[in-house]
Amino acid sequence: MSSSAAAAALVDLSNKVVLITGGARGLGAAAAQAVVDGGGKVVVSDVLEEEGAATAEKLGDAARFVRHDVTSESDWQAALDFAVAEFGKIDGLVNNAGISSGQFLEHESVEHFRQVVEINLVGVFIGIKTAIPLMRAGGGGSIVNISSAAGLTGLALTAGYGASKWGVRGLSKVGAVELAEAGIRVNSVHPGMTYTPMTAPVGIQVGEGKFPGTPMGRVGVPEEIAAAVMFLLSDAAAYMTGSELAVDGGWTAGMTVRYLTGQ
Repeated sequence: MSSSAAAAALVDLSNKVVLITGGARGLGAAAAQAVVDGGGKVVVSDVLEEEGAATAEKLGDAARFVRHDVTSESDWQAALDFAVAEFGKIDGLVNNAGISSGQFLEHESVEHFRQVVEINLVGVFIGIKTAIPLMRAGGGGSIVNISSAAGLTGLALTAGYGASKWGVRGLSKVGAVELAEAGIRVNSVHPGMTYTPMTAPVGIQVGEGKFPGTPMGRVGVPEEIAAAVMFLLSDAAAYMTGSELAVDGGWTAGMTVRYLTGQ
C-alpha cells in the first residue's frame, strides 16, 4: 500500500474540494494524489502546463488542471472560480507553490530575493485573501500553507527562501486568529529535507544514512508530507488552527549523537 493510500485509509476527504498550488509534481502532486485517494476532488494548479495537465489526467475524473501564476491576483480569482465551477465549492486550499534559493546572504541578489518572497510569501497571502469569501460563503474550510523546516530555524544559503518560509509561518497564525470565527482553519506544514524535483539537482538522495544530521537519518519523500497535509485538510483536525506541523525526521528537534560524534 502506498503512503498516500495508507493515509487515505485513516483520513476521510469525501465530498471535499481542494485546490493545490504547485501541484504538477513533487509534493504538490503527492498531495493531489492523497486527496483523490481520500475520496476528495482536487484542482491542480501550476505554471507547468504540460506536467500539470498530465498529473490531473493521471488522477482521473476527480481532478482538474488550471494554469495559475500565484503572484497574479487575477490568476488566483480565476483558479478558485474554476474550482467552484467544476466541483461546486471550495473546502480546502494548499499553498504549496514555491521556489528555492542557494546563495550566501552577501552573494544573493536583491532581484532574486524579491522573486522568491513574491512567489513563496506574497503568493500565499493573495491565495488566502482570495479564498476567504468563497470559504466563508460555504461555511468554512481548511487552508494548509507549506512552509519549511527553514521556517522554524536558521538555515544557511536560504536568505530569500528562509525569510519567505518564516513569513508563511507568521501569516498562517494571523489567518488562524482572524478567520476562526468564520470556520476557516489555517495551519502550516514544515517539511524537512525532502526528495523532490526542487531538491534532486543539489544531490539530495533517498535512503537510510543519506542525511546524517537528522535523527531519522534520511530525507523524506513527498508522500510523507502529503499525509500530514491530508490530515490538516480533514475533519480529523477540526480543533487545529494556527498550528505548525514539522514533518522533518526530527531535524528541528536537534542534532544527533551520530552526527556530532561521527559514529
